[in-house]
Amino acid sequence: MAEEKKQDSDSATNTSIQKIAKGTLIVLIGSLVGILFTFIGRVLIIRFWSQSDYGVFSLALAILLIFSLIGSLGLGQGIIRNIAYSRGKKEGKKILDFISASIFFSIVASILLGFFLFFISKFIALRLFNEPGLIAPLKIFAIALPILNVINIVASIFRGFDQVKPMVYFKQVLIHALFPVFIVIIVFFNLAFIYVFYGYLASIVISCILLIIYALKRISTSKIFSLKSIASSPAKELILFSLPLLGSTILVDIIIWADTFMLGSLKSSADVGLYAAANPLARFISFPIIAFSVIFISIVSGLYAKGKMDEIKRNFVILTKWICLPTLPVFFLLFLYPDEIITFLYGSSYLPAATALRILSIGYIIKNFTGLHQSLLVAANKTRFIFSSLLVVAILNIVLNFALIPRFGIVGAAIASAISIFAANLIKSLKLYSITGVQPLSKNLIKPTLLSTVVILLIYFILQNFLTVNIWMIAIIFVSYYVIFGLATLLTRSLDKEDLDMLQAIERKTGIKSKLIKRIMVKFL
Repeated sequence: MAEEKKQDSDSATNTSIQKIAKGTLIVLIGSLVGILFTFIGRVLIIRFWSQSDYGVFSLALAILLIFSLIGSLGLGQGIIRNIAYSRGKKEGKKILDFISASIFFSIVASILLGFFLFFISKFIALRLFNEPGLIAPLKIFAIALPILNVINIVASIFRGFDQVKPMVYFKQVLIHALFPVFIVIIVFFNLAFIYVFYGYLASIVISCILLIIYALKRISTSKIFSLKSIASSPAKELILFSLPLLGSTILVDIIIWADTFMLGSLKSSADVGLYAAANPLARFISFPIIAFSVIFISIVSGLYAKGKMDEIKRNFVILTKWICLPTLPVFFLLFLYPDEIITFLYGSSYLPAATALRILSIGYIIKNFTGLHQSLLVAANKTRFIFSSLLVVAILNIVLNFALIPRFGIVGAAIASAISIFAANLIKSLKLYSITGVQPLSKNLIKPTLLSTVVILLIYFILQNFLTVNIWMIAIIFVSYYVIFGLATLLTRSLDKEDLDMLQAIERKTGIKSKLIKRIMVKFL
């Protein structure tokens, strides 16, 4: 009987893992494509305009994203969790009320906030950052704000039904693919820098129009846009659930962007430009967390509604391994060779950002090892705890930035961010363990990590003392890191049966067969 129960549990875990794997594969590919286009856009700005101009763009974009999150009222995560939870409980009527309320409140709040940003843009630019060149970009982005939030909320509604393609196609890829095209046009016609911001606005507008067309073909508007739903009990439930998430999201953004804002306030836009060159590279380490959480939050909410804690625990451990092992080679590359990477990507004038890149990389790899705790805490309805813990970390971050930036500049900002990332993830991980017993680390993650780290550091020591490493060697080193981690995983027998499920899901999705890899994996299971 116990054996049958275990088999049922394993089967359920495999089903949810395969669902997560399929959705995450789409998100990962979309994220990589989106990151690539984003990176191309940033490099084009860096190459054709000054560090100060790039700093202005980074500040304006940061302000847009923060105002966008405030305008969302936390409904992005709230609607995903509540739709998925209600699906698990078979409460279909509540889902329609949730959708109607989320669309109405997010659009109204975003429009009001857009007007607010438009009229205080001069105050923000001159009083907070002493940067007159920031006024016009903020006015342009104020127009973009409600349009961007339409994209966000519609994509989140689809995610509540485990559908990630709309978010990938229209939010992650299309906006970021269109933007470099507009930059190339701007450069070709030798237009002023301000047109870069119009280009970003146009990218958002086009993406929003196409997403609305996509959604209208799949959603019956007569069932969703109901005025009664706005004042219904589920609408109130959604708002009360989401508001702590709004506070948490704002605090996360404070932690993420405080260093950028305070560099602009305490130093200069040129320092912001340097820091903005390092920060996106370091944040790339944690992009799998974003990719996995896109589908994981809806699936884990459904599992939590059904009380399937064993399945949740197993999924959590497996997904943490999938997040860490593929990104550790990226971490080691950025941490060990920041000078070469910075010089190759941005030019030697951005070399002062190398130390900041190294420090930030430590913070983001630590984040990976704590796993998808935020999604599980949201599923467990611990939004108030998330808010209170992040409030403490945000205060810590601001204090550290005030103390370190005047003396150490971008290095001080990086130290403050790394400490804050570590503190936030540690606190939430401890809370998650105390209420659910879920923890992210497993022996099948720790064993290959330790072995690979020893080998990589030994190779680094040899190269530093006996060879001159150039940028062309970096590519070979990067590939060798993945080979090392692959071999370490096999030699330490750190494969799980879910790894084979992941490979099979990739095969089904891509049509690419990998019989040799499969045979090797089966042999070392």
